[in-house]
Amino acid sequence: MIKIENLSKSYKADNGEEIPALKNINLEIKEGEIVGIFGTSGSGKTTLLRILRGVEAFDEGEVTVSRFTLKPDSSQFYFNQVKKETAIHLQRSFGIWPESALENVLRKLYASRYGDEGDVDLKEAEKMFGKEADEILELVGLSHKRDHLASVLSGGEKQRLIMARQLAKKPKVMLLDEPATMSCPKTKQDILNAVKNINKELGITIVFVSHLPEIHKFLADRVILLEDGEIAKEGSADEIIDEFLEDIENPVDIEIESTDETLIKAQGINKRFYLFTGGEVLTIDDVNFDVKKQNILSLVGPSGAGKTILLRMLGGLDLPDTGDILFELNKENDDGEIESKWVNIEEAGLDRMEIRRNLGFMHQEFALMYYATIQNQLAVKLGYKKFELVEEAKERAKELGLPDILLDALYQLTDLPASEAKARLEQIGLEPSILDELFPKFPETAVKEEVSDIFEALDLSLDILPRKSYELSGGQQVRAMLALVLASRPGVLLLDEPFGDLDPKTLRIVANSLKKISKEFGTTIVMISHNTDFIKELSNRAIFIDDGVLLDDSDDVDKIVSDFIGFCEADYLM
Repeated sequence: MIKIENLSKSYKADNGEEIPALKNINLEIKEGEIVGIFGTSGSGKTTLLRILRGVEAFDEGEVTVSRFTLKPDSSQFYFNQVKKETAIHLQRSFGIWPESALENVLRKLYASRYGDEGDVDLKEAEKMFGKEADEILELVGLSHKRDHLASVLSGGEKQRLIMARQLAKKPKVMLLDEPATMSCPKTKQDILNAVKNINKELGITIVFVSHLPEIHKFLADRVILLEDGEIAKEGSADEIIDEFLEDIENPVDIEIESTDETLIKAQGINKRFYLFTGGEVLTIDDVNFDVKKQNILSLVGPSGAGKTILLRMLGGLDLPDTGDILFELNKENDDGEIESKWVNIEEAGLDRMEIRRNLGFMHQEFALMYYATIQNQLAVKLGYKKFELVEEAKERAKELGLPDILLDALYQLTDLPASEAKARLEQIGLEPSILDELFPKFPETAVKEEVSDIFEALDLSLDILPRKSYELSGGQQVRAMLALVLASRPGVLLLDEPFGDLDPKTLRIVANSLKKISKEFGTTIVMISHNTDFIKELSNRAIFIDDGVLLDDSDDVDKIVSDFIGFCEADYLM
């Protein structure tokens, strides 16, 4: 079915340096086999999958998929034939139509027969393929969301919709790159069951990449361990995982304890979302909780439970319909004395801007810029968050005649993903350059001194400052991401599953780093994660949410995690 002989692939850096990605790979995969690819970030897993898909050229060797053999000098015709034999689900890929789940699958079914996914009469397509589309949606657990727009689906539900669209192509080989990366245990289980079903019932060969040992143990007939672009070993999942984890970093001996000081109060939070076609999608109903200083608080719940919207409301990026989110603000008065007051994150103005200056937010898609040095990216972030520069921005806004409310609204955009911030600016007719004008970046020459203690706490060398992200190892990249959001010493750090696609070794680095930061800088953390081991290792408190309702709030994190796994019926974690 699949045969790889002497496969090698390198990438070329901006300076012309050759960076090896795969080195002399030899591998055979039988028809109907489920093979897992395991290894650290940057070991070549995704590159190998893309070559098997026929979308990535390579330097040496041969790759045979079904009836077609690819060589470095093969014509595009043969690469296209391999693409027809395979389907791929790429890591963090949300390439779907802004239509209902059903219509997304109908388009792909139509295209599998007629070749054009864009020009489809959806009513006619439903007559032709409606039953088959419903069967596929049922297979991935989305029958109840068949008429929901893709834009209102949770991240995990979007993952399942992408899976459904790939199944519609009836591939001979299914290539899965972290297919359940951002999903809760329940969604992961649904996807894993679907993968097993299509393999068993349709005989489709499965090659998948996952950083989660438990997924390999649940799915794989055989596991391939990649290290630095080479096959280090192949064997059973248990054998490979045990060897991989032999040199994992030990947990740091730090116990995180909260203080009695309340920093955030969420009081009577209600929020409702509706479909344009009618019907309620999600109701967050009368949620109440406090966040104490040095809490490492995890929001736990299935996909679509309301965790991300609740975290965004804590960060002031979305507002509740009713209820209040209050932050404690300690501010110097005209007499030079420190006064404490509660500020509602819904109320625009300079006080809210000061609260936001003390917030760090990492979104699911948080990543380093490919084209900029680490030093440059830190300078931009410090320009947004450093106290003196924010004060200068207030004066600059006065000179430009911008009211406080508008300045606060623009400052809010600095905590949003770049694409979302740009879209909001376009809605009000402003160019992204307005943010650069108001918040010029911190002097790059002063960055090293400014971040040295953060880098030390993260066990990160300052030598990486002049380098770009692709020149860093996986562990260095994730530490650099943390340094970027922590450079301004935020008192509160909000994490929306930014580490969901990390392997166990790198995730341990993150857990240890966050413990050090919390202890040394007194940072309070509210996070979303679907990795139950990560939650137990890092958190000192957890809140269990389902369908917008707060079910439990406890310092007994192990119990909440155990209840959550049972709630999700996640067999792969048992």
